[in-house]
Amino acid sequence: DTSLTEVNSFSPSVPISPSSMINQYKFEDGPELRDLFITVDDPESHITAIETFITYRVVTKTSRGEFDSSEYEVRRRYQDFLWLKSRLEEAHPTLIIPPLPEKFIMKGMVERFSDEFIETRRKALHKFLNRIADHPTLTFNEDFKIFLTAQAWELSSHKKQGPSLLSRMGQTVRAVASSVRGAVKNRPEMFTEMNNYMETFSQKINLLDKIAHRIYKEERDYFNEMKEYGPIHTLWSASEEDIADSLKGIASCIDRCCKATEKRMAGLSENLLPILHEYVLYTEILMGVLKRRDQIQGELDSKVDALANKKTEKDLFSEEIGKLEDKVERANNALKADWDRWKQNMQWDMRSTFTNVAENNLRYYEE
Repeated sequence: DTSLTEVNSFSPSVPISPSSMINQYKFEDGPELRDLFITVDDPESHITAIETFITYRVVTKTSRGEFDSSEYEVRRRYQDFLWLKSRLEEAHPTLIIPPLPEKFIMKGMVERFSDEFIETRRKALHKFLNRIADHPTLTFNEDFKIFLTAQAWELSSHKKQGPSLLSRMGQTVRAVASSVRGAVKNRPEMFTEMNNYMETFSQKINLLDKIAHRIYKEERDYFNEMKEYGPIHTLWSASEEDIADSLKGIASCIDRCCKATEKRMAGLSENLLPILHEYVLYTEILMGVLKRRDQIQGELDSKVDALANKKTEKDLFSEEIGKLEDKVERANNALKADWDRWKQNMQWDMRSTFTNVAENNLRYYEE
């Protein structure tokens, strides 16, 4: 669908290998321009009388002047990452905050606290922090800096300084009130187009996610059958002297196919499935950002309507309208810039992911 791949096409006159295709689409901000490097590793299990949870080591290396040191090492649990995400959403309601992996894994995939689950989550948390670090605005957020540098007791103390329960309830009530007002009357056309794009994108990416999981399941079932099928020929060869060599040859061939299939499955689970699922989560985030922008617009529209109906003092309302117009403009500009950046990253991720899958398939069939 060309509507979802609005990027420059490759020159048809030059034959390009899959690996060079990926190299052609690198971000402009190379590693040499970065001044903040974050690693999430070393998962550690903690068992208390109340709960069992995992913490991850977060190592930060930086050359930024606003940091007191060039290197930090802290331990964080999943709840800390949730806190950071909520603070970023609160501070930047019309920016696209990267998604976190869900608290509980999808049914039928892997068990909670298994090695596979912990490693999948570690990779997702690593990507979450690095996406924030690469963001031109979020990377300078004060809560993000505290998350990376504060010791556990300092972070706990800082969390208590967040918005009060009544304040949060007030924000929720206002959000609900805004959402039931109906469609925004003066929404700019570009944000309607964004909305339509995301609805189409959501359908496509969810379908791709389902297909990818189905392929992985079929591949896994095939692999398990082959693991049983190969040894049967080895046993058979012991009782059939005339065709023993042929049967051993078949067993050896099946064993090689089995190993190739295992590598192909690893490629799907490490490269394709996580990227597709991340963008499934991104669709929910984008729709939420667009709704918050509409809520700001709706607040402005209601004030303009009230002024037109002369319900209150004009001077007071004119001042409020001026402030809301500024707020809407800032929200629009922030979202427009972030939208272009997100779309470019998404297209690069999709292109490199599917090229990688194609390369893995080529190697698989050759083997």
